[in-house]
Amino acid sequence: MTRPKRGAVRFENVRKDFGGFTAIPDLTLDIEPGQLVTLLGPSGCGKTTTLRMLAGLESPTQGRILIGGEDVTRLPANRRDVSMVFQSYALFPHMSVADNVAYGLESGGMKRAEAHAAAENGLELVGLAGLGRRLPSELSGGQQQRVAVARALVLEPQVLLLDEPLSNLDARLRRRVRTEIRDLQQRLGFTAVYVTHDQEEALAVSDRIVVMKDGRIEQSGSPRELYDAPASEFIADFIGEANVMAAEVLSVNGTEADVSISGITVTVPARAARPGPSKVAARANAITVTPQSDAPFPGRVLSSAYLGDHVEYEIETASGPLFVLDSEGETPLPAGTSVAIGFRPRGLALIS
Repeated sequence: MTRPKRGAVRFENVRKDFGGFTAIPDLTLDIEPGQLVTLLGPSGCGKTTTLRMLAGLESPTQGRILIGGEDVTRLPANRRDVSMVFQSYALFPHMSVADNVAYGLESGGMKRAEAHAAAENGLELVGLAGLGRRLPSELSGGQQQRVAVARALVLEPQVLLLDEPLSNLDARLRRRVRTEIRDLQQRLGFTAVYVTHDQEEALAVSDRIVVMKDGRIEQSGSPRELYDAPASEFIADFIGEANVMAAEVLSVNGTEADVSISGITVTVPARAARPGPSKVAARANAITVTPQSDAPFPGRVLSSAYLGDHVEYEIETASGPLFVLDSEGETPLPAGTSVAIGFRPRGLALIS
């Protein structure tokens, strides 16, 4: 097995209809070679349909799909030069790990000895050297996931597709395996398209995140760009659970803007803002609460929850309810406490 290829992907004005329902109205998207790009969004946003069209499991109603510069729009799945890792891993329980990894190669006509040599190489790439004789049931969930990745990689695809690959793992294992997938992708440099509805997962593994809504791209960018500079209220709430509040842009000075939020003035990135009414997205950890009965921006604790390294608050204010994460307070403020609302410098963004 050679090192994985690095194919570019392009969706060119792609539309997908299911009867009278349009799942993807008009999608144009470029994925650079060697990038891990995550399609993220709520259920029904079109991310899985997009992945299935790339895999050749669905045909677009119109438009073109290119892989490595080749138009594959009408090619069947087995001629797409892509491999897919499914939610369920789809390992054969009665076959050894090595047989599972070699299966696709043997099905394609490769001699058994050559296929198993490639399988052992693939298992070594994903850190499972020496485990080829075991059955899948003798491996942990994370190891089974890596077997599925090895099985896909030995086919030497231009693009690796991962469809909700961590959905069957518990929370702790999910964190570890997502790190392993990211480390593997960076080490080998293959192109990957990753589908998930989990925002934290997308932030952890991606070079670039494409957030979809109603079959359209709502925003695309690096994890930091989407978290620090959401383009809309939807993105602000979907990526990292932000509080959206009415604000007034007082002045713009180059790249910064002075903004009033319920009487408190803060400085935030200008993002082409103009003086006048606007909205600010405030991350939960960018809001401070201190006990105070008379404050410029008052609030009242509705509920609090101690979660070890931080306290979660629901705060009632004249601007609406706020969700706050306080990592500095050791003792939760009880419900009914009057508080003063403040803001930390990072975690505030103007949105349209």
